[in-house]
Amino acid sequence: MPDNVKQSTGIGEFELGPLSSEDRSNYDPQSGVKRALKDRHISLLALGGVIGPGCLIGAGNALSIGGPLALLLGFGIIGLVCFAVMESIGELTTLYPSGGGFTSLARKFHSDALSAVCGYAYVVVFFAVLANEYNTLSSILQFWGPQVPTYGYILMFWAFFMGFQMLGVGAFGECEYWLAWLKILGLIAFYLFSVVYISGGIHGQPAFGFHYWNSPGALANGFRGIAVVFVFCSTFYSGTESVALAATESRNPRRAVPLAVRQTFWRIVIVYMGISIFYGVTVPYDDENLGSSSKTLKSPVGIAIVRAGWANGVHLVNAFILVTCISAINSSLYIGSRTISHLAHENLAPKVLAWTNKRGVPVAALIAFNCLGLISLMNISVGASNAYGYIVNLSGVGVFIVWGIISYTHLRFRKAWDIQGFSSHDLPYKSRLYPWIPIFSLAANIFLGLIQGWTSLSPFSAGDFVDAYVLLPVGVVLYLGFAIFKTGTLKPVDLSTVDLQKGQRENLDGDSAEYGERGENVVPRSISRFTKTLFG
Repeated sequence: MPDNVKQSTGIGEFELGPLSSEDRSNYDPQSGVKRALKDRHISLLALGGVIGPGCLIGAGNALSIGGPLALLLGFGIIGLVCFAVMESIGELTTLYPSGGGFTSLARKFHSDALSAVCGYAYVVVFFAVLANEYNTLSSILQFWGPQVPTYGYILMFWAFFMGFQMLGVGAFGECEYWLAWLKILGLIAFYLFSVVYISGGIHGQPAFGFHYWNSPGALANGFRGIAVVFVFCSTFYSGTESVALAATESRNPRRAVPLAVRQTFWRIVIVYMGISIFYGVTVPYDDENLGSSSKTLKSPVGIAIVRAGWANGVHLVNAFILVTCISAINSSLYIGSRTISHLAHENLAPKVLAWTNKRGVPVAALIAFNCLGLISLMNISVGASNAYGYIVNLSGVGVFIVWGIISYTHLRFRKAWDIQGFSSHDLPYKSRLYPWIPIFSLAANIFLGLIQGWTSLSPFSAGDFVDAYVLLPVGVVLYLGFAIFKTGTLKPVDLSTVDLQKGQRENLDGDSAEYGERGENVVPRSISRFTKTLFG
């Protein structure tokens, strides 16, 4: 007889209804979310989440401030840090896919206080992203339909995305999978266009190669420009670590997570390094359109197409940015709501935010996080838009905090693993170059978090200084508050007593390949082969 399944929500228990033992395994027992993400969803989720309007529009701001060399250095150095963080995530999340990703693991291997700092910093990052993308989406639609006011577009899409997220994680994963493909193909098309353009392959346009690296030059503002670009790039990379959250809702985390982590190197090279190179060679950093009020003209993609002689190409670029906006908002809502829900399950947020419905959707957390996105309405007034800009810029230092905590948690985990007599050979995924990878990442994130706002010191700008560093003292206060008032101690957990078995689970579909054996190959064979070639 099927049993009624009860899930703890932190505010009591609710029944999912009569479910068989097989159906019961489809839900995470700690959070109530549904394990419906397939291997291919996980593989493209991180990529789909990070190719957003930031890469298409925000990178234009970075180019104008730092120049092409600063863009290349920023994407390259932050890419190394991101790669190191993903190695830590691969080892931790493959072994412990249940729960709440790296926020729960920070609690498991250190303290409630560190988990709270990590979780709330991550919420700030994606709250800023969500608000920014709502604003970008409405601005793009006003380019085509100025009859509807900005707030009208924001409210319409606010309701639409709320409804779509209620469909469950399966619909979210399928949507992100296909949107990711559109974004990959769009970027590759731009790369091919760039090669043809700088080589003189467009009628009436001479070959100019890397001319813009010489005139106006490789750097716009010297080292100051490079420092500012670091913050931009950290924001662009945010989302790659979302694999850790998605693992909780993955059917086969021990197969899907290592695959996604191994693909990180190629994502960095193809997406980020490709953007930094081709933006720098097709658009000079002093192009006046980089500072245009038009969302489209701020994109180096649109600027390059117009400079090549195709004025109407801005409509195609608008459509491409629209796709990335839809994906970015979709991903932000998923990541933010799950992070809030997991914090609530750990009693680090109001308990009502832990509730999930029968589809495994954390409804209360989703509504709360989507309401935060309405701060995008502040941009309607000129005065409020300045405050809005400060809020968006918080995401840069937030990324450094989260990444640093992930690396530190990895070091704590390995120490517990060794203390309790386990071997690294027992790990389903083993991080490369341990312990140097997490040590490098921890040191780099501390350094970048401390220096990312130094340009506000000379000349001193109080607003920019607060914007750059406010999350650091807030994090300290948050840590001390939870440590003193919730646990009553500043001491971390004793690693010799940590339950290293809790949180582990096997794949629901065994170790067979997702495609072919179970008849789930829903993409054309040519695309499947291309995926395997491109991403491993």
